[in-house]
This record gives sequence, C-alpha cells and structure tokens, in this order.
Amino acid sequence: MNRIYEAGAYGPQGACFWRDTVSPADWPKLSGPHQADVAIVGGGFTGLNAALHLAQSGVNVAVIDAEHPGWGASGRNGGFCCLGGAKAPDALLNKRFGAGAAQDWADLERLAVQHVDGLISQNHWDVDHHSRGETLLAHTARKWAGMQADAVALAETYKVTPQLVPRDALQAEGLGGPWHGAMTLPIGFALNPRKYHSHLAQAVHGAGGRLFAYSPVTGIERSNGWVLHSPKGAITADQVIIATNGYSSENLPDWLRARYLPVQSSVIVTRPLSDHEQQAQGWFSDQMAYDTRQLLHYFRKLPDGRFLFGMRGGLRATRCENRSIAKRIRQNFARLFPAWKDVEITHEWSGLVCMMAGLTPFVGEVPGHNGLFAALGYHGNGVAMGSYAGKRLAQHIVGQDRLPELLTTPPRRFPLGRHRRHLLRPAYMVAELFDL
Repeated sequence: MNRIYEAGAYGPQGACFWRDTVSPADWPKLSGPHQADVAIVGGGFTGLNAALHLAQSGVNVAVIDAEHPGWGASGRNGGFCCLGGAKAPDALLNKRFGAGAAQDWADLERLAVQHVDGLISQNHWDVDHHSRGETLLAHTARKWAGMQADAVALAETYKVTPQLVPRDALQAEGLGGPWHGAMTLPIGFALNPRKYHSHLAQAVHGAGGRLFAYSPVTGIERSNGWVLHSPKGAITADQVIIATNGYSSENLPDWLRARYLPVQSSVIVTRPLSDHEQQAQGWFSDQMAYDTRQLLHYFRKLPDGRFLFGMRGGLRATRCENRSIAKRIRQNFARLFPAWKDVEITHEWSGLVCMMAGLTPFVGEVPGHNGLFAALGYHGNGVAMGSYAGKRLAQHIVGQDRLPELLTTPPRRFPLGRHRRHLLRPAYMVAELFDL
C-alpha cells in the first residue's frame, strides 16, 4: 500500500474504549480464488451498508478488509450519528451545483440519519442509542449571537424547531461549562459505533454476504472484470466498490492519488463519573455536543457515566507528536471541564477522518473505469453519511437509484501530492486565530 502518513497512523488503535465493549468478530482471511458479482474493499460503515443492500437484493457480494473488523474509522469514531458529511458552505454548494443545492444537501443529511435510525429500530439492534439530536455550544459571545441569528434559517432548512439555551440557563440543562449559549437541533443520536458495526456485519453475513479480514488488497487490475489481489488469495468481480475513506492507498486504484486528505482525530475517555462529580462540573446531560471552534471539540457522556472528549490530532504519526497531542487534549479537556481535571483517563486513541478538496463526499463510478466505484470523504461525520452513501451506491449499482450530482462530481486533486498533509499546518494556524 502507498499511504501518506507514517506507519503509526495505520497501526493498532491504542486503548479504544469501543473495542472493550464488543467481542471481536471472527472473519476469515481470504485464501485462494473467489468470484463475486460485486467486491467491496473496506469493511466499515460504507462497505457493510453497501454489502447489506446488495446481498438483500440477491447480489453475490464479498467484502475484504486489511485488518480486523471495525479496525478503521468505523470502530474509532466518537459515535455521533448526526448531520454532516460535507464542509462546503451553502453559497458554494449553490454556486457549484445550482440554486437549491444547499437544500438538497440538507435533505441528504436528514435521510442519512433516518437511514441509520431505521436500520437500528427495525432490526432491534442494541447500540446504546441515546441523545435527542446534537447540541452546539457557543465558545464566544459573537458565536452565540450568530447562532441565534441562524436559528430561523436552520428551522426552515431542516424542518425542525431548534432549542436555544442562553448562558444563564445552561447549568439547569446539564450543559455547564464556559459557553455563551447553546442550540440543539433535534436530528440525530449517539451510539456505540462498534456495536452498530457488529450488528451490520452480522446482518451482511445473514443475508449471504462473505466477509474477509486481515486480507489487504495489494493490487487491482482489469482482467475479465476486476481482480483484487491479496497475499493469500484473489477475488474476481464484475464490479468493485472502494470504501476505504481516510485509510485509502494512493495506488488502489491509481486514480485516488491525491484526491483525498486523511486528517488525524484524537479521543480520550474517562472512568465513570459519579453523580456528585457530574453535578460539580454542571454537566449531566446525555446530549452529544460540539463547540463552535474551527478546530472543534466534540464530547458526550456515555451511558455508563464515562465522558468522551475528542479533537483534531497531530500532523504526524510519530511518538513525539503523539505525546504532544496526548498532552494537548488533556489540557483542552481540563480547561473546558475544570472540575474533572484530575479524573482518570482510562482510554485514549486516534484515527483518520477524510477531507476532500471540494469539501463534499464522492459517491459514484470512478471516471474512465467501468464497473469501479468509490465512496469516501465524509469530513469527520461518517456514521450517518458514510452508511447512507454505501446504501445509495448499492441501489445505484442494482439499478434502483440514480445518484445526484452532489455526490457523483469527481473530486479534484490536492496540491503537493503525497506531501499534501502539510497543507494542514497553515490551515490549523489560521483556524486557531479565528477561534480566539
């Protein structure tokens, strides 16, 4: 594989809390030759949702993953099933795709959340489902003023009524902290991503899909269809879906080179907090939340009383950089939640989210490669949108759906090629200035 970070970014998860809650699934390694109608590279939310719909539609489908089930972003994220998936502002969406594109994107966001919620509820999956939507916390008075001004437009766009909470009422809502106000959009929920992933995999297997782990794809070639090569075997398929997101390789296929930008994100989880400790900080809400910083923090209380806190990670995956991020995330946590500054951190890990130069995901057929599809680029919000992208792509492949231009426009390449992550340093510096 030809990846752009140091090997540490693609190594073990670290002490990931989610892994402690789910027994590892036992997918076999790929061995010998296999045939499939559709082969999927990447066994995360996108790949499994695509596989589930294809298998339920009678398609012979095989999923191949380089590591253990849930190893990538689908097993490392914060468990926010919410709006998001793109970073393009409304004005840019309308300019690029025509008037009304911003509303079309908002509709896709809602459908993505509804898709995951529907899977969970219809199948009675236990995923620790909680939180009534997502709460945005203003970190400055200016952001609070803007939040209030935006509420009417958001209500119209998403067809919901935002709940605004002024600064003096935050404590009573269990949202205590250095915030100037809050707004909750009642769309979305929190979950345990490994439990969701595990149920998805079981559903794919039950529908007849084949799942292979510890089987990295080392090459893709066109020969009587498509052939995926792995160290101990190969899969020949009429069609292939690349669903590797931030863990993609520059040469699988070559078209992907420089069209995606992996960005590190880091997470810590505390020991369970007592009721007294929660009251001391003033945070006892079950809401998943994030703040208005450009380099945002995201956090929530887990069902067992632990507290999850996440932020953007470093620009390198080295031991020195990891130590620096570990120190910084603790400093940020203590500054926002000072009553918990000495609380034990029991779990800490990192993972890669995937950014695109055009600030929107790509879901569609790879140009010039008949039968080769890709879905990636959810900008740190892939639980809902990554799942939905997998389903929509599968529907497209079996002729049940036509993908919108919002998703199928080919992503352009980032400058600097394999050194493009260095673009993040000046971007982070500018973002920090805006966050003051």
